[in-house]
Amino acid sequence: MLKRLLAVFTAMLLTLATYAFAQELRDDHPATYVVQKGDTLWDISARFLKKPWLWPEIWQANPQVKNPHLIYPGDVLSLVYIDGNRVTASGPRAGEAITAIPLAELEPFLKQLTIVADAQALPYVVGLEDDRLLTSSGQLVYVAGMSGATPGQLVDIARPINRYYEGRETYYPSALDFRGDEFHHDWATFWADTRATASNGHSIGDELMLHSIGEVTQVASNGVVSVLLREENRDVRVGDRVLPMEEHPYDPYFYPSAMASYPEARRVASVSDDLYTAGKYQVIALAVGAQDGVKNGTTFGLWHEGAMRQDRVGHKNLIEAKRNSLRMPDEFVGHAMVFRTFDRVSYALIMDGIKPARVGDLIKHPDATR
Repeated sequence: MLKRLLAVFTAMLLTLATYAFAQELRDDHPATYVVQKGDTLWDISARFLKKPWLWPEIWQANPQVKNPHLIYPGDVLSLVYIDGNRVTASGPRAGEAITAIPLAELEPFLKQLTIVADAQALPYVVGLEDDRLLTSSGQLVYVAGMSGATPGQLVDIARPINRYYEGRETYYPSALDFRGDEFHHDWATFWADTRATASNGHSIGDELMLHSIGEVTQVASNGVVSVLLREENRDVRVGDRVLPMEEHPYDPYFYPSAMASYPEARRVASVSDDLYTAGKYQVIALAVGAQDGVKNGTTFGLWHEGAMRQDRVGHKNLIEAKRNSLRMPDEFVGHAMVFRTFDRVSYALIMDGIKPARVGDLIKHPDATR
């Protein structure tokens, strides 16, 4: 009896999945699609689904695909049902499995950057072997503030580069110097930034770039720790911070999903490589994180915030026109999917768009219409 109930329940779920899948298909979709080299699951879905971020619908409608991250060029995906029967076909597999996103392009980025609550609270490099200005693999660095260190322990050595803020009038991150302080060109800039920070926002995380991997070799009686540099991506210098080594710093699999409730008025905090705008497959940082319910795969819609325009027709007096300015509607830009999440900041990849995203853009539900 139990087996029969399970069979009925499974059939019901398949029927519901079939109906939901059919509702999301574009009118001009073919019956099947042969996976091509260079495809991603998002790209395939963008061709055939009304909402490309729902690519798991294609996977669920093709139970022969046991793992959506193990779809290969030559596989045939069913996109239609005729008289309640799925149209299926087979094809020769060739090459490597396709992914939801171009992970190969992201891997260097995934390994290089991380976010911490406060970089200045971390242990730091206080000196280099032979008083060098810079050092490299095979040489020693000396670390202060590393309590509980033991010989053989592996650590990441990273450099503070940016501090992210939430609630500021401008959303550019503040650059950090070798002490982890905000970098200022002059005193006027310092006081202006201090006032802006105090009145317009609060820090939500410091961004660090990985420079090397080291191994603890000795702990002195005064607490200074000797670290031998084992692997190096970049130079190491005084002021670099030390973190526990992450064996698996990122998740290789991503399932696009929507949050049950989206936080309001959150924005794009930065664009990779210190750019102002970003297009498809470029990385952006979002001022939202795990504390808000964000996880790897969470998908957002990106929107330009509507500009303020003076009503100079309804108000001839320029002062009144300015006082009665109207906000224009927000403009849809595209979709972005989170691939690495921290407490209050997330990294996301722009998956599609009709215009470049930019720093300060609003982030909303992927199906938002305004």
